[in-house]
Amino acid sequence: MFRVKLVFIGIVSLAVLGALLLPRLEAMGRATHPANDTALHTPVLVELFTSEGCSDCPPADALLERLDRSQPINGTELIVLSEHVDYWNDIGWKDPFSSHEYSERQGAYANQFGLSSVYTPQMVVDGHIQLVGSDERGAIEAIENATKAEKIPISLSSVHFQGDNIVLHLEAGPSPVSTSERFANVLVAIADESDQSNVSRGENAGRTLRHVAVLRELLRVGALDRSGKFSQDVTVNFKHGNKGNLRVVAIIQEPTAGRVLGVGSARLLN
Repeated sequence: MFRVKLVFIGIVSLAVLGALLLPRLEAMGRATHPANDTALHTPVLVELFTSEGCSDCPPADALLERLDRSQPINGTELIVLSEHVDYWNDIGWKDPFSSHEYSERQGAYANQFGLSSVYTPQMVVDGHIQLVGSDERGAIEAIENATKAEKIPISLSSVHFQGDNIVLHLEAGPSPVSTSERFANVLVAIADESDQSNVSRGENAGRTLRHVAVLRELLRVGALDRSGKFSQDVTVNFKHGNKGNLRVVAIIQEPTAGRVLGVGSARLLN
């Protein structure tokens, strides 16, 4: 009988102790597992200028997909974009994802970097470092260097389709001291989650090519105000037919095709 009473008292004591400790344990759990882990990571924009008409590009396409999937740099969130140029289109294969706008963007980078011409595959990291797009070691080093820079925080919310339009709310800022008083454009990019082509002509004839984060729209939606902030509802007309899984990327960048001061992304799943 004594043993039964003792066990019962012990159970009651443990229950009371557990009730007292539970709020503290839950609070500790919340402290060690933040709701938004991306807040602890520095975002870095990685752009790949590529073409399905270029036989040197598939290894770079594969590298970009690998960087996006593995996120290999601790403390860094890689935000990637595949930008298909159109100057390869007249030598056997017209890249269905190409745009002259992306060729012009690459040309602006070439001027900034002092290059005599454009080339593919080319990787540009945070608008500040350029390298051959298939150079994995060089890409890792460039990303590690870019991670050291302070970034303007960006938040994308309420992202949804409204007919042929993508609607969202974009908040940015305030600017850190290191980037304050700099004029910067605010850009919004819409990219397919992934794409694939069966190439029948040109340098890659007979190959199936796969791409990640394929850029379909890029537009300027405004600029940072004098306080280094931006807050606006944004509407992007999107008529590319693919209304499946998309990536929405906001970029704060010095003109023209200058250093990227901030970048953020969201998924639009359909």
